[in-house]
Amino acid sequence: LSEIILRKTRRLLDKSKTFHVTCGVTICIFSVLHVAAHLVNALNFSENYNEDFLAINVANYRGEDPRKLLFATVPGLTGVIMVLVLFLMCTASTYAIRVSNYDIFWYTHNLFFVFYMLLMLHVSGGVLKYQTNLEEHPPGCFNPNKTFRQNMTVPKAFEELFPDYTTEPFPEDLVPEPFVQNSFMRICSEEPKFQSHFPETWFWISGPLCLYCVERLYRYIRSNKPVTITSVISHPSNVLEVRMIKDDFKARPGQYVILHCPRVSALESHPFTLTMVRNINKDRLMKRGLWCSWFTLAGRQRHGNKCPTDTKATFGVHLKVVGDWTERFRDLLLLHSSQDTEILPIFQQRRYPKLYVDGPFGSPFEESLNYEVSLCVAGGIGVTPFASILNTLLDRWKCYKLRRLYFIWVCRDIESFRWFADLLCMLHNKLWQENRPDYINIQLYLSQTDGIQKIIGEKYQALNSRLLIGRPRWKLLFDEIAKCNRRKTIGVFCCGPNKISKILHKLSNSSNSYGTRFEYNKESFS
Repeated sequence: LSEIILRKTRRLLDKSKTFHVTCGVTICIFSVLHVAAHLVNALNFSENYNEDFLAINVANYRGEDPRKLLFATVPGLTGVIMVLVLFLMCTASTYAIRVSNYDIFWYTHNLFFVFYMLLMLHVSGGVLKYQTNLEEHPPGCFNPNKTFRQNMTVPKAFEELFPDYTTEPFPEDLVPEPFVQNSFMRICSEEPKFQSHFPETWFWISGPLCLYCVERLYRYIRSNKPVTITSVISHPSNVLEVRMIKDDFKARPGQYVILHCPRVSALESHPFTLTMVRNINKDRLMKRGLWCSWFTLAGRQRHGNKCPTDTKATFGVHLKVVGDWTERFRDLLLLHSSQDTEILPIFQQRRYPKLYVDGPFGSPFEESLNYEVSLCVAGGIGVTPFASILNTLLDRWKCYKLRRLYFIWVCRDIESFRWFADLLCMLHNKLWQENRPDYINIQLYLSQTDGIQKIIGEKYQALNSRLLIGRPRWKLLFDEIAKCNRRKTIGVFCCGPNKISKILHKLSNSSNSYGTRFEYNKESFS
């Protein structure tokens, strides 16, 4: 039961991005209503100026230009700037802007701090006021000391009792009996008094902002030391693999990290899924006589004169070169290198640019090993979250709850399968040697091709037999999996195009005649 509760909680927290987008849309909708209401208020303050209520009039005189109220007051000016900031944040958050120019999205989205600062100033103008003397001047009370308006009539019997020149408080013994007996009519003892509301916005905003600042400070301290880049590998189809070493780094399969390279961008950072995480095995290196010698050769240059500890870990990421940031990052890593593959011993490495790693961070794919049966679907470079899972199963698979894995990978060109072809072959061969060939079901789909193609290489024969031309028939695939795993709960994990994700989500929520239940999980950084 506790495992189910933890899984449900985890899946709910994984929807934080959806919650964030929902909050943003809600803020935009109510901001439009808020602005429209204040535009009407500014016009009413100008046209309906009343000298009897100077304390609550924002306008200074009748017919004052409403634009002056919007641009010459603290609430008006801060409100206009907040509307502009919110407009920039919303428009730059669209999918088209994020894909075409991520820098615009990144920098405009960080204007939220300016938005919150303006929000705390927005209420400091004292426009909103409340009455402080409700007992002495209740709403709707009758003030006999006040000059009657021309359109106000008084019964003839009481005309002589109400002089229009009185400035002193009206004697209570002269109050007409009908007014005293009327429970709906109360006498005002003094003029209404108004006072500005004490600003309370800071009370609701300061707490979350402090938590955010503490979290950012913690992340800065955690990632303030650059990692050591051990190798850079250029793969087909504009994919770059970067392997690194970092102290006190521990990660689980399926997690991701955020990379920051100051030479590429001073403020911009990007998330990338870990494709490989391994702790450096001290005992294994010592048996080969390489432990201290391997690092001592590079000690003066990178590590000092100390041998590394057991807390060091080597990990890697695969990134597809599709934007300005990844292009500049690739050019820095492969500078003056014409080779497709650059794996150098650490003591021979040239000086790579400084790279800072923040993380690791959790993702839905961590749960893929906690199901008895899991279906992992990848589209193109979306295979990266599953690479670390496959690497983990290659090291050890018996200690996990997972007993059957369906791995579906869809690519447009044949060369993309070479990114992790070696890993898939090694895992396939290992499971065959351990008499568990049914542990993993690999299906590779080539969606665009002019004819029958194969992954070149003798060692890839096991994959060529699992290479299919076209797109998966998802409905038949789900029916087959449900039939083979009756009355079981299957974890569905997808990382790829939205079109595939929507189809899998719909099929996961649909019922079947085998009593099989599919739980859908999705990862997306876009």
